[in-house]
Amino acid sequence: MSKIEYRIYVVELSKKVFTENRKFRAANPQFNGVLECLYVGMTSKTPKERFQQHKTGYRNKKGYKLSSSIVEKYGSYLRPSLYNHIPPLKTRAEALKMEEILALELRRQRYAVWFN
Repeated sequence: MSKIEYRIYVVELSKKVFTENRKFRAANPQFNGVLECLYVGMTSKTPKERFQQHKTGYRNKKGYKLSSSIVEKYGSYLRPSLYNHIPPLKTRAEALKMEEILALELRRQRYAVWFN
């Protein structure tokens, strides 16, 4: 049995992402500019460690970039109040599904959300 646990996390993004990034804007037609722009991700690290990886443009040993360009450029800080209610997940597949569920739920609440 794997000891790895996956966590969902949410990063608040600068609203500049909405005006400067065409793909982000196209993914969020419901956004009315009132609430925040967010990034939803999942990680086997702590959300704080993962956020640091995004902000520093982290690459793995093979040189593959593991950070999101959107978070690297526009990420402001973590929003624990939007993800602390989600318990750690046992598999990567469960975590990916939960990431999507949370992202779509936040979009329904009229946040602008990016997730992979």
